Parts: sequence; C-alpha cells; structure tokens
Amino acid sequence: MVFLGITGFYAKLQVNGGLNLTKIHSTAIIDKDVELGEGVEIGAFSVIQGKVNIGDHCVIMDHASIHGNLKMGSKNVIHPGAVLGNAPQDISYRGEPTCVEIGDNNVIREFVTINRATTKAHLKTVIGNNNLIMAYCHIAHDCIIGNDNIMPNQSTLSGHVVIGNHVHTGGMTGIHQFVTVGDYSFTGFSSRIVKDVPPYMILEGNPAEPRTVNKIGLQRSGFSEEEISLIKLAFKVLYVSDSIFPEKIKTLESPPFSQSNHIRILRDFAVASSQGRNGRALEKK
Repeated sequence: MVFLGITGFYAKLQVNGGLNLTKIHSTAIIDKDVELGEGVEIGAFSVIQGKVNIGDHCVIMDHASIHGNLKMGSKNVIHPGAVLGNAPQDISYRGEPTCVEIGDNNVIREFVTINRATTKAHLKTVIGNNNLIMAYCHIAHDCIIGNDNIMPNQSTLSGHVVIGNHVHTGGMTGIHQFVTVGDYSFTGFSSRIVKDVPPYMILEGNPAEPRTVNKIGLQRSGFSEEEISLIKLAFKVLYVSDSIFPEKIKTLESPPFSQSNHIRILRDFAVASSQGRNGRALEKK
C-alpha cells in the first residue's frame, strides 16, 4: 500500500516487549481492544473496532470496516469497502459473542461482506487460507470456507454453507443455506445452487445440476489422466445412468472404482447428500 507522507504516519507499537513498526493512516479509527501484529498496514478512513486480532503483515486498505469478535492470520489483503465481522443477518441473533476467523494469505476484494456467526452451529464463521474472494461477494453467518478457493464477483453464500478446497464458484452464483460444496468443483456463471455440489464436477443452471467433470481444474491441480478418466466414468454412473441410486453406489464400490480414494470421496459425498433434506447433507430429514 502507498501512503502519502503528509497524510499518514508510522505508529510504533510495543509487541511482546519489542518495537513493532506498523503503518497506520492518521484518519483510521482503531479501538483500544484491537491487537495488531508486526508490519500491519491500515489505510485511510478504515474502522477497526471490538475484539479484533490482526496477524503479521496484513494490509487493510482504505475505507475497510472490521468488527470484533474477529481473528485474522497473516499476510491477508483487505481491499477498500470490505466489511468483515459485522452482525449476522438473522432475526434470531441477540448480540451473542460469536466470531469470524480468517486464516492466512487471503485476498478479500472491494465491498465483500463476511458476517459473524449465530449461536445455531459452531459460533464461528470461518475462512481458511489462500482464498481469493472478489468484489461484492457475501459470506453469511456460520459459513465455513476451506483453502485455495476462488469466488468471483457477487458470489453469494447463505447461512451455514460449507465450501471445501480448490473450489471455483461462478460470478453471481447464489448458494442456498446449508449447502455443502465439494472439493475441486466448479459452478457456472449465475448458477442457483440449491443442492450439495459434488466434488470434482462442473455444475451449471437454474437450478444447477452436474454437467461434466471439472477436467481442466483437476489437471491444474495435478490429477493424473488415469484419475480423471476414472472420475469421468463415475460421473456417468452417478449422473447419466438410469439405474436406481443404490445400484449406482454399489457399482462405485466395485472395481475399477473401489481402489480409488477420489471415487470413495465422491461416493460418500453422494450418499450423505441423498440422506439430507432436498439434497443437502447438512439438513437431516
């Protein structure tokens, strides 16, 4: 971040008995309960209030708003206008001390909103590591986001959504509450996600349905051609075959599928989703 010399200053903070050179713009407002790591930069007109812990070498750009309870790891970049840790948009919330936890190396772009949790689940909204969350995305209360995910502009997560790792949502995708999104999946632009998204697949539509295997994503993630070919066969079994669901699962438990950990993950995911309400494993029937 670039600070103009006449409008900013260096704030020297004592951390663990040592001197921590942290760059804070003179117009930023920082509450007394805020804890800052080493080398943090805070931009103009940003507001950080409540019990907030920001890890080393994070950059909080201008006009960002961060509310506690919130804990953030290291090397995160928060862009202008983002609002992190504000109260959940849930009429049952009564100010309970829930929180947001954010890992390391995340990029959170302009006007992203991430709400803290309710008391209905684990009391935390969680963002993992190495995620790119683009402009105007919304992550509602009690969501759990894994690692290495990409959420393009205006992707919207309702409450209690769980996203795995290496997931790519399409821009303007809307995800229903309690949906689970499997690893290495991809959703098309403006998809309406009302059921669980199986791992390794591309989903698209309104409502979204599995269309094919996320071949390019799997190749980029180091999957072998043999593994991808087997996942393609499993796709045909699960989503093209006219067999009844128990027969499909039985097929995936037999050779050549039975020795593949990826097929086991896909199979178990499909079974869990089938046992949930409306295809959502997190909502038990």
